[in-house]
Amino acid sequence: MSKATDRPLTLMQKVERTTVKAIPQAGLRWLGRKATINADGDRLAPEIAGILRILSLLPGGDYSDKPVDEARLMLTEDGQVFAESFEPFAIEEDLEISGVGGLIPATRYRAKAGTPRGLIVYFHGGGFVLGNRISIETAVRFLALHTGADVLSVDYRLAPEHPFPAAIEDALSAWHFAVEESPGWGVDPRRIVVAGDSAGGNLSATISQLLRGQTYEPCLQVLFYPAVDMSRERPSHDEFADGYFMTRKQYRWFLGHYLQHASDALDPRASPLLTDDVSGVAPAYVAVAGFDQLRDEGIEYATRLREAGVPVTLYRASALVHGYVNATAFSPTARAATLHAADAIVTALSAPLTAAKNA
Repeated sequence: MSKATDRPLTLMQKVERTTVKAIPQAGLRWLGRKATINADGDRLAPEIAGILRILSLLPGGDYSDKPVDEARLMLTEDGQVFAESFEPFAIEEDLEISGVGGLIPATRYRAKAGTPRGLIVYFHGGGFVLGNRISIETAVRFLALHTGADVLSVDYRLAPEHPFPAAIEDALSAWHFAVEESPGWGVDPRRIVVAGDSAGGNLSATISQLLRGQTYEPCLQVLFYPAVDMSRERPSHDEFADGYFMTRKQYRWFLGHYLQHASDALDPRASPLLTDDVSGVAPAYVAVAGFDQLRDEGIEYATRLREAGVPVTLYRASALVHGYVNATAFSPTARAATLHAADAIVTALSAPLTAAKNA
């Protein structure tokens, strides 16, 4: 058991979790029976609409109205309330990675005993301000279980204490650590995937660009509803500004903490969509949610990669919202979407190996 992620539930969390788990799928769908339809004609999954309605009734309010420490605790506790339950894993190893800003905590998961199919280096979401290994535990365990790969879940430094580009520095350190340690875990360093959701998708896209041409690069970058352009807002920011898990107010709150200067948004390390040339980066799996502010820029990034000759799968989870990888316990739609990504990872990790560059 990972000591870092084994956080006991409070009494209130136990009550909330018991209440939520007691609601059958039929009940969630009933709560979300009036699910909205977006401008593209996609209908929000009714069980997701039901979950959103429940979240609106839980105590706590908007985390962007709170001090950062309280907001972090709120996201962690919400993640625990809605977490999926798993059987004990074969390996749950807490680690420390040396980084330019100090030690970076991480946890390695292996679902079943035996040789892993490969390794996934995973960066959590939370707008570079919130989130940790506890808040993303459902997603990383789910991927470990359904891919047969080890997952290294990384607690990179957060803003505002550590603004841009601290998270990128830690993500690169985690990648190099994974390459060095992977043989000892039974993994060929040519079979390493980088993955992340939202802010973590941004980090995965960014380091995939920065690692281009190096001896070891990711064999796949998995970007769940990634933030890839902080320099401007698109029509999806207008359409989904409120009511779909992440609000425009919260999005701007994140950027206000992460970026020290307005010009930082134009830096390709913050906005990988703005990179002059994206050719030659790792193959990509880009997943966008139909009811998410970040939908349009994710589609645009996938298109840009494809036009540059990068192998790309664009997966449109049309009935889902931002954060759906954390909803697999309660949403069959989210579960199916996350399984689709797991299958793509299995395919990438099972492909014939090529020689490492500059080896």
